[in-house]
Amino acid sequence: MGVRSVCCILLISLIKSSSAHSDVFTSIGHMTDLLFTEKDLVTSLKDYIRAEERKLEQVKQWAKKLDALTATATQDPEGFLGHPVNAFKLMKRLNTEWGEVEDLVLKDMSDGFISNLTIQRQYFPNDEDQTGAAKALLRLQDTYQLDTQTISSGDLPGVTTSSPFKSTLKVDDCFELGKIAYSDADYYHTELWMAQALKQLDEGEETSVDVVSVLDYLSYSVYQQGELERALEHTKRLLSVDPEHQRALGNLKYFDYQLAKQKKAEKEQSAKEESKKERVGKGEYFPEKRKYQQLCRGQGVRMTPRRQSRLFCRYYNNNRHPFYMIGPVKQEDEWDRPRIIRYHDIITEKEMEKVKELAKPRLRRATVHDPQTGKLTTAQYRVSKSAWLVAHEHPVVDRINQRIEDITGLDVKTAEELQVANYGVGGQYEPHFDFGRKDEPDAFKALGTGNRIATWLFYMSDVTAGGATVFPEVGATVKPMKGTAVFWYNLFSSGEGDYSTRHAACPVLLGNKWVSNKWIHERGQEFRRPCGLKETD
Repeated sequence: MGVRSVCCILLISLIKSSSAHSDVFTSIGHMTDLLFTEKDLVTSLKDYIRAEERKLEQVKQWAKKLDALTATATQDPEGFLGHPVNAFKLMKRLNTEWGEVEDLVLKDMSDGFISNLTIQRQYFPNDEDQTGAAKALLRLQDTYQLDTQTISSGDLPGVTTSSPFKSTLKVDDCFELGKIAYSDADYYHTELWMAQALKQLDEGEETSVDVVSVLDYLSYSVYQQGELERALEHTKRLLSVDPEHQRALGNLKYFDYQLAKQKKAEKEQSAKEESKKERVGKGEYFPEKRKYQQLCRGQGVRMTPRRQSRLFCRYYNNNRHPFYMIGPVKQEDEWDRPRIIRYHDIITEKEMEKVKELAKPRLRRATVHDPQTGKLTTAQYRVSKSAWLVAHEHPVVDRINQRIEDITGLDVKTAEELQVANYGVGGQYEPHFDFGRKDEPDAFKALGTGNRIATWLFYMSDVTAGGATVFPEVGATVKPMKGTAVFWYNLFSSGEGDYSTRHAACPVLLGNKWVSNKWIHERGQEFRRPCGLKETD
């Protein structure tokens, strides 16, 4: 509704009310009243104009901020979205904040903008997407042991202070992360992020989030973790701000009661029993996950100097293959048992870009094989998007497949199609086997080509931080290097599975990870890799 419309409505209202008393024009006193009424109208009109200007200024500031942000972001979208905080805040802006802008603009009857926003909204992320982005941040926080201040300030490993992509979290961002953790009954992360929100509030950051709400979540999450004294402290602080807060008043009494009860129980409990309880509470519940996370942080097992001395770099022609006699490939031993080989400069820049170009329109949430149902399904432990490229759809794909066959000496006609995967913010694939185990005999029955004998993995991007391929059973870490590929056998020559090949893709902390892989199957390899006589041959 415009200024003129409001002015007309107010004047019409005045005329209607005056016409009920026609003798008003005959009295100076009444005319004076009209003057003051008009003055009130002008005051009301100015208030309306100021309100509109404030709203317009808010829209201008929002547009200016987003104009600068999108101008920077669209110069290098993958680099920008490679920063997990940028990805989370993009989800948050589109899912939450643009809705607030919509409400603001709707008051001005801006039909053009609203219709455009309505059309574009179908492409916006939803609550589930925003939650997923938040959980990705929490996953990175755990895997790389990052404190909330590091994430909030945007000072992630690999980020320089002058980086145009550096982004920070405000109080409302930290509060949102805490709430998402709380909705999953994840009180550990709830506490961390509510404490960070409180810290930034105490430092004077302006926000619409009030300290009472933060303390309410914080006290309860601390209580749920058994920290009664700290829960009591937070509750008392909450009541100092809002003495009438009903839930806090109830919690104060309850926490006092529970604390007294806990202290009594502690006195009765022997030191031996307490020690035993500690051992049980901190036992090796997820030893593999800890190994996996340590390897992702670069804290893995170091190979002995003697074993390292047996790893070599060489020029390789695969037994004088005609194609590689003149131009052998660069081969490097990454690990000895299992033998993991890296090939350098094995795929060109143009080939990588063409593979990405073909895959991008088809990228979908990556799936895993469910051994119980035999079907493909999504899983929380694999967070990436993938697409499959068939050899005949483009000469580049056919050429890549042939290259893999020429170098490995294995028949790729029975292999699975080339899979292309993109791991964005927090993208990962937790420890898994590529081959089908004995307890899932029908894993690849539908393909009719036997088990996955080997894996070939191209790295099609460098990753600023994170994103390594790790082997928790043996402690191997293979870092992404653009233009290289790694190869290993999943099965011994006897056909038995090599359990030391269990591997994982670490979460991408900073950057954008592109890979493509070829799973080679047993069928067709009978004479290329003859069976061994022993189980571990």
